[in-house]
Amino acid sequence: MNGTITIAGAGLAGLALARVLHVHGIASTVYEAEASPSGRTQGGQLDIHDFNGQVALQQCQLMDEFHSIVNMGAEAMRFLNPDGELVGEIPDDGELSNPEVLRGELRRILIESLPHGTIQWGHKIASVTPGDGHRPHVINFANGSSVSTEVLIGADGAWSRVRASLNGAMPEYLGTLWVETFLHDVEKNHPQSAALVGSGAMLAMKPGRGIFGHREANDVIHTYVVLKKPLEWMQSVDFSDRERALTLVAEQLGQGWAPELLELVTRGETTPVARPIWGLPLEHTWDRVPGIMLIGDAAHLTPPDGDGANWALYDGAQLAQAIAATPADIDTAFNTFAEQMLPRSAASSTEGYQSFEQTFGYNAPANLRDMMNRTKTYGHQHQ
Repeated sequence: MNGTITIAGAGLAGLALARVLHVHGIASTVYEAEASPSGRTQGGQLDIHDFNGQVALQQCQLMDEFHSIVNMGAEAMRFLNPDGELVGEIPDDGELSNPEVLRGELRRILIESLPHGTIQWGHKIASVTPGDGHRPHVINFANGSSVSTEVLIGADGAWSRVRASLNGAMPEYLGTLWVETFLHDVEKNHPQSAALVGSGAMLAMKPGRGIFGHREANDVIHTYVVLKKPLEWMQSVDFSDRERALTLVAEQLGQGWAPELLELVTRGETTPVARPIWGLPLEHTWDRVPGIMLIGDAAHLTPPDGDGANWALYDGAQLAQAIAATPADIDTAFNTFAEQMLPRSAASSTEGYQSFEQTFGYNAPANLRDMMNRTKTYGHQHQ
């Protein structure tokens, strides 16, 4: 292998890849669009599974750092009817099989584990021109600069420029959007909401509509309103008018909701943010070009079902291991990785679409009741 490995994107996939390469003494450079590590909010809390995400963090040699940011007790889950009746709950068993951490904190420990200068901030990719075996791949940045590289790994997320250069599919809107807001200092200022959500997550659904409350670190409740809506509806709402927007969002839930559930929305203390849910078509493909590989959401974007961040970490770590095994033959490493990743991601994507629709779709209330009758959490039978 000649030169440094080039990674597009400093999300979880790209950072795990860079970290495990560093553990094996292999240099890489990560180009990231954000201006700095604190350039934007990094999303909410993630459950990191023992069979993929934690495996990756072990390969990163960051388990101590990981355990230091775990939000203890947050694996608990409560299911409510819209009228506030408790359908059932799953306690946190304390085994740390799926511990919860803030995405921003997880990203921080990965960033801090890399040598200074590994990440080049403020490099938003404008376009990618793949090489042809005789010429290198070229990345053109929005700031007017460019780099050439023999080895390029696209970890640049849902709207990957690297995938686009390989004639890959574009994400499709899945007909569901989430509207997010936050409550802070909830034990003091919102004790009823704190009790309602509990120490972990709470979900209450009607067909195609619902409220998802997540108890996060630092005494915060992160509220998501789930709505089946066209994109045009989202574009018609002025979300900068916080109180009016939150009232409008609550109205979209319809009648029959307990006041204490609606207060998770209407008493939100932050400007609501609407997030359309996108996914790549199942069985999508992209052109395989020597010296280029995709990982994470760039390779297999699916609706949020708790697995996306975990498989992103796992992709990065597994690809790094494959490169470390055959550093002089990148394409052999890429082929070895793809032989495992492609069928695994196809199966996981199919499961992810099904899981998302079961949890947040039109049959969600009945599905949640069924779930409580046969509850399992990643292989562990709930007693």
